[in-house]
Amino acid sequence: MHRHRFTRRAVTAATVLALASVTMTPARAQAAPDVVAVDFAQRTGPVHGGATGMLYGLSDPGVPGDSLLAGARPRTVAQKAPDGDQHPNGDALKIADGFFAAGGEEIVVYMQDVYSQWPYENLGIDDYLAKVDTMVRKVVRDRPRDKDRFVWVPFNEPDGIWYQDWNALKDKFFSDWKRVVERIRSIDPTARIVGPNEARYNPGRLRDFLTWARDNDSLPDIMAWHELSRGSLADYRGHYQHYRALERELGIGPLPINIDEYGNRRDMSVPGQMIQWISLFEDTKVDADMAYWTYAGNLDDHAVRTRQANGGWWLLKWYADLTGQTVRVTPPQPDVPDTVQAVAALDEAARRGTVLVGGGSAPVRLDLTGLDPAVFGRQVDVVVSRTSWTGYEGDALKPSVVAARRAATTGGRLSVDLPGGDVMAAYRVTIVPSSGPAPAADAPWTTSVEAESATLTAAQAYDQDTTADPQRYATSGKRDVGSMNQAASAVTFPVTVPRAGRYRLGVYHGANKTPGRHALFVDGALNQIVQYSANLGWTYRGRTDVLLDLTAGTHRLSLRTSADGTALLPGSDITLDKFDLTEVTGPARAAFPADEARLSGGARLDRSGAWPAIVLGGGARATFFVAAAEDGYHDLTLSYRAARAGDLDVRVDGRAVQGVRATRQGDGTSRARVYLPAGISKVEVGGPQGLNLRELVTVRAAQADGAVHRVEAEQARLSGTARVVGATGGSNASAAAYVGDLGNGAGNTITLTRPAAFGPGQYVLVTHYANADRNTGHPYNTDVISRFLDITETGGATTRGVFRHNYAWDNFWPQATPLTLTTANGAVVLGNAAAYGPNVDRLELARFVLEVDNRA
Repeated sequence: MHRHRFTRRAVTAATVLALASVTMTPARAQAAPDVVAVDFAQRTGPVHGGATGMLYGLSDPGVPGDSLLAGARPRTVAQKAPDGDQHPNGDALKIADGFFAAGGEEIVVYMQDVYSQWPYENLGIDDYLAKVDTMVRKVVRDRPRDKDRFVWVPFNEPDGIWYQDWNALKDKFFSDWKRVVERIRSIDPTARIVGPNEARYNPGRLRDFLTWARDNDSLPDIMAWHELSRGSLADYRGHYQHYRALERELGIGPLPINIDEYGNRRDMSVPGQMIQWISLFEDTKVDADMAYWTYAGNLDDHAVRTRQANGGWWLLKWYADLTGQTVRVTPPQPDVPDTVQAVAALDEAARRGTVLVGGGSAPVRLDLTGLDPAVFGRQVDVVVSRTSWTGYEGDALKPSVVAARRAATTGGRLSVDLPGGDVMAAYRVTIVPSSGPAPAADAPWTTSVEAESATLTAAQAYDQDTTADPQRYATSGKRDVGSMNQAASAVTFPVTVPRAGRYRLGVYHGANKTPGRHALFVDGALNQIVQYSANLGWTYRGRTDVLLDLTAGTHRLSLRTSADGTALLPGSDITLDKFDLTEVTGPARAAFPADEARLSGGARLDRSGAWPAIVLGGGARATFFVAAAEDGYHDLTLSYRAARAGDLDVRVDGRAVQGVRATRQGDGTSRARVYLPAGISKVEVGGPQGLNLRELVTVRAAQADGAVHRVEAEQARLSGTARVVGATGGSNASAAAYVGDLGNGAGNTITLTRPAAFGPGQYVLVTHYANADRNTGHPYNTDVISRFLDITETGGATTRGVFRHNYAWDNFWPQATPLTLTTANGAVVLGNAAAYGPNVDRLELARFVLEVDNRA
């Protein structure tokens, strides 16, 4: 047994207020902060919002969830050619409707992904031209009204595939480029072309190409290259400036730019890394697509399961929320990898300034200037929210407000101090004119422990240095603990909690494509068995949460591979990265004030009253993205002032919540008890003319979950080949059994009988499923395959449910499908006549809305 130095970070609301206090200049001294200067008087152009595009971020309709996609709102996605063989999904045509509905602008079509191999098999240019002809004609035929939103990449990384030897093959590339471009434009004369799309910025090759293309009427419409190394964080701005100078020299452009592959494995999902890339691309007003290193359909490692968000997603969402003009930001070390960077914006109409900042380990001081009193007044409310890394498959709820304060400005200046210590975190700082009660922090007490700093027994700490090798997956502290393969293996650490109560322990882990278990001991006694979900691999982190009741003071927590010291628990060889312990203070609650809504249809912010409010009426809409930690009922409460009585138009994931109404003129609230699946839901609110919406609050209403109808799949009526399978090993199947061999024939089904009280109306069907289907031939991408179930109401309609890959055939996740049932009692039948469906563990049927309460 080896004893390691124990490290712990404890944060309370009071501590964070001290660390992240907002003060008038001069600011309270801190030890050597990194100073980020933000000048709100220096505008740098309209917010472009193009930095968080995605290569293969989407796989199938509904994967990932539509609301999750809408919250991140990428401007561009790069996807495979229609009917392409490179990957089993990600077809540009199949994902188009969902992408455009979520606010997307352009689909970048990787045309050579029509081929099955990487590097692409070279069957000659004539073979390729025939494929080009087919795919372009299909888009023109199938999307006549929006074909202009598909842009075409004739060659992907030509410097690494068919044209590596530039001296020998330069003229061949020019000839092939021209033939492909001419073929595309012969079918669609208005088609836009993207290129040359090389794997790196190659100034010599680019000069040759642009000179030839200028002289041969073959210039691309959009310039593209890739930035795929840690060094790009230092070099990209130089590449951009060189390219713009080359355009001027050659008398072309300026062309729009899409850096349609960027970043490394260690960057994706990590807010403190992603803010560095976002700042580069927003500063230069280009589009950019995150690289596809893992598998399609998870927003390039920002989606948990199907519709849940990780900590990195919240940074993407904050970035998508930016409106107005960006302003001048000066970090302490521009163009230095792995240092603090920032993006800032001013929306004069909303009278709001926003700074997104992160990436450094030292404390940060924001030196804010140019806060015009005509916009902000002379007293402002400053709110600081924090999002940190929660693993690739670790969900994150709405980021806590870690500091908030009312402060006077002097000469348009203000300092904001942020704590250091978490290089993986990012912060959102908002500055608005003061109104209503002073803002307050809402962060609970929490502490973090690195697994490698605990006491290890029959286990080993491993280096995961993502600086030396950026293609490793992210690891907290760049070390983890593995070799948990003996009955004596244990990771033990002390925690000191401030008071008696309930605490949530978050375990960051890697379960290598199989579910597993550990025994959790508290003060030497077995407390519970921790059930882990399968992950993609040892270092593709998930997070599992368990609840503990602890007395005030110090306790020793120990995660062990055996409950009795003799027998290994199934699947217990699991890597451990870190542990978060957080106080639970009641039902999960989140507040969404007016400043956190996205506005459309003429909605506007009004700050003339006691509180900021959104003015609704007509087509005006306010949209919020709310997060649920678990499937179940939640109370959604709207607070408003109404000019007169009238109906509110409230929609959750596009489904209308009937009966929400302002009952009279004046102040009022409306509460709807709605079933929310775990993850992100989009809540849209409209109202009668003159309704001023102040806030949306969500509260978990677990006491209402008794209204959900639950059935173990093996207890439902099975038909055809559908059969009961006994769960073995570390499976998380409830009741130790599930149903397999579902689908692949019209008669191979599960039938769910509806209870008597479940008549016509809107419902949510939650299917606990497992699906490990995948292709195995790609050199580095995991080619996962979604499975589908057709969910049919007997005597009614059929809805198709999608079930993304989840790593193991006995690893069950919940997946929600909205249903509208029209018959009095028609049974619900799940099957798939054309292909196999997933394995199914249990089914839960819930009314979408339980009740609505309007109060004056």
